[in-house]
Amino acid sequence: MVNDPARIKLVELAEGRNASLSALSKLIGRNPTYLQQFIRKGSPRKLEENDRRTLARFFGVDESELGAPDDSEKSYARVSGGQRRGNWIGIPRLALGASAGPGALADDDRPVGHLGFSEGWLREMGLTPNALTALSVAGDSMDPTLSDGDEILVARADAQPGGRLRDGIHVIRRDGTLLVKRLLFEREGRVSVISDNKAYPSDADVSLDEVEVLGRVVWKGGRI
Repeated sequence: MVNDPARIKLVELAEGRNASLSALSKLIGRNPTYLQQFIRKGSPRKLEENDRRTLARFFGVDESELGAPDDSEKSYARVSGGQRRGNWIGIPRLALGASAGPGALADDDRPVGHLGFSEGWLREMGLTPNALTALSVAGDSMDPTLSDGDEILVARADAQPGGRLRDGIHVIRRDGTLLVKRLLFEREGRVSVISDNKAYPSDADVSLDEVEVLGRVVWKGGRI
């Protein structure tokens, strides 16, 4: 287990209520292994605000016990969702890239700017601005679908219709590395992690315990 006060406290609270991490993950609308990965692998690095609030209410504790941010961190949280300007909404663009190659460690999730999208277009696409982030693609393992340097729009996994994961291109974290891959959910609790570029290996029938699905790629843009 990652040695962190919020993680240690969550384990203590779960044991005190005889609540499994799987059940608590479902309570916050996440996949069954989400909190297990949070506690044992340190991924994600911290609970999202809505998840933390739901768990704090369930256990009847203050959010600070589960890692509520200080004032400086709250100022970041306020800008990390979609920013509105007229009929345009700015989606935060993160400094990190989703690797479509050998893989890059995801150690920086600060926004470095915003990509502007029409509010009407987002509505037509059925996308929720506060659930979106923009990343760049690094590498060519997803050619020809995604190319090195493409910008991608990612809808957070827990914002998917019905909360269910479905086949498609996703941003995932695996062994601490951020990747963009095609996922096929062929059996319950299992997933195939596919590179569209046949020059790269793909992994069939992987346990979902080994893969944290962060979001689904819903748009791409790049150079011609």
